[in-house]
Amino acid sequence: MSGIRPIKKVLVANRGEIAVRIMRTCRDMGIRSVAVYSEADEKALHVRLADEAWPIGPAPSSQSYLAADTILAVAASCGADAIHPGYGFLSESPEFAEACRQQGIQFIGPPASAIRDMGDKTAARALMQEAAVPMAPGTTGAINGQEDALRVAEEIGFPVLIKAAAGGGGKGMRIVRSAEALSDALSTASREASSAFGDGRVFIEKYIDEPRHIEIQIMADAHGNIVHLYERECSIQRRHQKVIEEAPSSILTPEVRSLMGEAAIRAARSCGYVGAGTVEFLLDSDMQFYFMEMNTRLQVEHPVTEWITGLDLVELQIRIAEGHTLPFTQDQVSATGHAIECRIYAEDPTSGFLPGPGTLLVHDPPSGPGIRLDSGVEEGAEIPVHYDPMISKLIAWGTTREQAIARMVGALGEYDIAGVPTTIGFCRYVMLHDAFVSGGFSTHFVDDHFMPDVLTVSNPSLGEDMAIAAALYVDGHHRTAPQQGPGPSTPSAGYSPWHLRRRQREA
Repeated sequence: MSGIRPIKKVLVANRGEIAVRIMRTCRDMGIRSVAVYSEADEKALHVRLADEAWPIGPAPSSQSYLAADTILAVAASCGADAIHPGYGFLSESPEFAEACRQQGIQFIGPPASAIRDMGDKTAARALMQEAAVPMAPGTTGAINGQEDALRVAEEIGFPVLIKAAAGGGGKGMRIVRSAEALSDALSTASREASSAFGDGRVFIEKYIDEPRHIEIQIMADAHGNIVHLYERECSIQRRHQKVIEEAPSSILTPEVRSLMGEAAIRAARSCGYVGAGTVEFLLDSDMQFYFMEMNTRLQVEHPVTEWITGLDLVELQIRIAEGHTLPFTQDQVSATGHAIECRIYAEDPTSGFLPGPGTLLVHDPPSGPGIRLDSGVEEGAEIPVHYDPMISKLIAWGTTREQAIARMVGALGEYDIAGVPTTIGFCRYVMLHDAFVSGGFSTHFVDDHFMPDVLTVSNPSLGEDMAIAAALYVDGHHRTAPQQGPGPSTPSAGYSPWHLRRRQREA
């Protein structure tokens, strides 16, 4: 096929589980992979799995994984013809994408112009307005001082949401419920945005009470073809950051799903998008949805989409970067079953989800039917203080949502980690909570339902976990029960208290 540029060597400009994930697809495709690593990651799993590995500097990301010139120099030295940025770090840097293009290195992602347009939230809102993508009432430009903010807020009505124009992830974001609180919130949000993104501009939009956070995965080639790959429900969050995701959403009707998918495609087309991207929406209690932002990269939660669609999104990214057209049309995309992802972080849910870096004394992951684990660490590895404290992503698939929940409950009960605090207990709490099981939750789940003290008391035994999982499973009228792998035959001082307590109860 003319215009195809086969990729033979990919430099993965990232670390941890996403670097490992990309390298495994490269291996499947017969493409050589190149790891880059900071001094803190010299013994990391992604370094060991790559075909070759190059050091790029000290532990701080500003001196290593964000050092674009250094990474580009490594790409030139090792002969990489493409760079995959993963997520985070340089993945949404238009300057980096443009620098790759100028040096003749294929950036496995969208054009710099699309990253720039969607990265500026006010510019993105203006584009969405032109593309007839539903948006919450608010400004399409940055707020110009406190008088302007008050005028807009009174116009659209309190409560309002102040948001950073140049970023996301909850930084530079404040909910304001009265005119009296507006001035302080505006100043605080602007300072925080300036610190986080080097840009203090903020805008205002109507705050939606009790929203659901639902996103649409899109895939676009360079030939004008764009499809959506259904939605992901991402409403279980802490500090405006996702912890648990599932696909499909438990509440979308086929009609709303279709409308959201069409809106996401219009959003992608409005900025000339190419590659994998995600259009994020807020859904209110009346099933009206509103554009929130577009993430111009692969998402952390992409495995749930992969499982229900049977597609490898990383492979699709690489094929598109080579110049191939999408191998399917919208009417050929189908979904099977239900998938749930729990992000397992080295964080303490009983202390406001504070990070807890340290050594993984034990890392004994679960297995069994319908269970997938994406991880970038091994037992004995360090969870460094310098980076995101993710240990792994645990994914469960079932023919129905009930079966997926049951399998996840079992897998969380089987997952044994010692040496650092984790979000395993929190994820299990969510899976068993009536609000989650019924589907009646919002982005306020943590504030409305989570009781940290519950996690400080003795946990149920593995047998109780499995009884609950089995009950969920039977309620869904399934044919088979989730399976549980046996634990070690004898307790050891190296195992976590949870594991020892489990073994003592089984004895």
